[in-house]
Amino acid sequence: MEQALANLHRMMAIWNSADAAEQRALAEHALEHNVHFADPNHNIVGREAFLAMVVQLQERIPGATYTHDSRIDVQNNFCRYYWKIDWNGTRVMNGFDMTEVNDGGKIVQVIGFFGLLDRESAPA
Repeated sequence: MEQALANLHRMMAIWNSADAAEQRALAEHALEHNVHFADPNHNIVGREAFLAMVVQLQERIPGATYTHDSRIDVQNNFCRYYWKIDWNGTRVMNGFDMTEVNDGGKIVQVIGFFGLLDRESAPA
């Protein structure tokens, strides 16, 4: 799973790079060509769609920093972790991802959730 962890860090680096060539190289190394990415605002398939989404969000929040906010927990071909977005010293968003990787460690699916899960509001 070392390759999977390296690719999760590469995917995060895509969000933090402003260089299109670097973003593309990272994406080609880390993401399967038909990667599926879903969060509350997106449901896209493919590296090209992923890269376009990143550029669109970078234009909306220029200079934001995207980082993992927990360790990456791995079991079988699934990974889970918290992430955060900071901008000008202020937290913009927290979130949680479930990511699936193939046997070679390439990312095939990312399912993202916004915000922190409130444990106190669980049904009885």
